[in-house]
Amino acid sequence: MEMDDDDAVFKALADPTRRRLLDHLFEHDGARLTELEALAEMTRFGVMKHLRVLEDAGLVVARRSGREKLHHLNVVPIRLIHDRWIDKYRAGPAAYLADLKRELEQES
Repeated sequence: MEMDDDDAVFKALADPTRRRLLDHLFEHDGARLTELEALAEMTRFGVMKHLRVLEDAGLVVARRSGREKLHHLNVVPIRLIHDRWIDKYRAGPAAYLADLKRELEQES
């Protein structure tokens, strides 16, 4: 069974380490591998494995700059997920229930 684009993005976003890498790239676009290693507190190989999943999902683009490889965030796949799977649930009864849940949690 072949994975479609949405599946690859959801798979990439399912891991907390990959989400942390994406958050870092959002704040510091063009990060080097050594910078991402320190953030993830894992081996270079482990970070490279996570970056490969993010690249396969189109969330990260790596570009060479001389001898270094810089990693850049590509937000387009996340926006497409938002438009397809999240935005339509913001209106109507689902939005009302989510607002009610937040209010009740704040009261407790």
